[in-house]
Amino acid sequence: MPPSARPTRRFRIAAAAAAGILAVLAGIVLAPRPPQLSAPTAGDPALVADVADALRGASGAFDRVSVAVIDGDGVRRAHFGAHDGTVYEIGSVTKTMTASLLQIAVERGEVTLDTRLGDLLDLGDSPSGEVTLEQLATHRSGLPRLSPNPARIASRLLAVMTAGDPYGSTVDELVSDARAAAPGDPAFAYSNFGFALLGQALAAAAGTTWPELVRERLHEPLTMSGTSAADTPEGLPADAPTGYTDGGRPSAAWTLGADAPAGNVRSTLDDMVVYLSAQLDGSAPGSGATEPRVGTDGNDGERIGLAWFTTADGVTWHNGATGGFSSFAAFDRERGRGVVVLSSTANPDAVDALGMSLIGGRA
Repeated sequence: MPPSARPTRRFRIAAAAAAGILAVLAGIVLAPRPPQLSAPTAGDPALVADVADALRGASGAFDRVSVAVIDGDGVRRAHFGAHDGTVYEIGSVTKTMTASLLQIAVERGEVTLDTRLGDLLDLGDSPSGEVTLEQLATHRSGLPRLSPNPARIASRLLAVMTAGDPYGSTVDELVSDARAAAPGDPAFAYSNFGFALLGQALAAAAGTTWPELVRERLHEPLTMSGTSAADTPEGLPADAPTGYTDGGRPSAAWTLGADAPAGNVRSTLDDMVVYLSAQLDGSAPGSGATEPRVGTDGNDGERIGLAWFTTADGVTWHNGATGGFSSFAAFDRERGRGVVVLSSTANPDAVDALGMSLIGGRA
């Protein structure tokens, strides 16, 4: 590059960075703040009151919220500015669906838990190819939480600043990132990167895409007609709901691209009640994924199955968060109780606390 071009490039980079910062500041200053909880409310009056008390005392922003408590054959619901068919991003609760797909694939004889990642994806002689599907599903792959690719790191940082989708790699890019990764010790370490690879490997084994696989093998059999897994912004309907950051800034929709198996599903309270009820009674396709397998290396006795965590006192759960949504799903088979919490703000600590309180029977 001629010397005269260098200042121009530096100027453009600086201008782009300044424009990004100004956009962020404008968003912070001008963005409308959602109410603590939207109105009107609907559902079981006692549950509505309990949820309102819990969330109005929590920090951070809240907008639409939907809650269900399953007790035996009965379901109590509470909605704030929402209804049974309101659509939410469920974030990492998606991982439990990817885990179901793994269990289904094992039952169909397409893979085993010991199948190597390199048997399904073109990883060459990369150490990542030696990681097994079970290690991926139990967060014991040694892979980092997120792709270590510098370009992906930069795009994630920009997305955090602008409340955009921090993901969006193609499958080829995801595989390339895995090829370059160096897995560490196979101790428990939560990995979105690993779950993205797991889902794409299962899709490759079935000869389809991950959105099609989860639709055909899980959502359709459970008649979850309000649930979808579009992995590109173009795949979303024009009126797809968006949410808010924990500070109340509007967030872009997350579709995650090739990282979809780690967290891109959108669903409704109705469908999540169906999904969780089927996990609770063991009738869901691939429900064997919920069975605890190994410890999570903590001191609280928690164990993990394929994606699902189980506490020492028997509560099986998973949570999720995107840039604009939070979710929580849990069940206790011994007590016949289940809980779903869906929120259109990224306020996972408050959502988790509410969910654990509800599954414990304190509301």
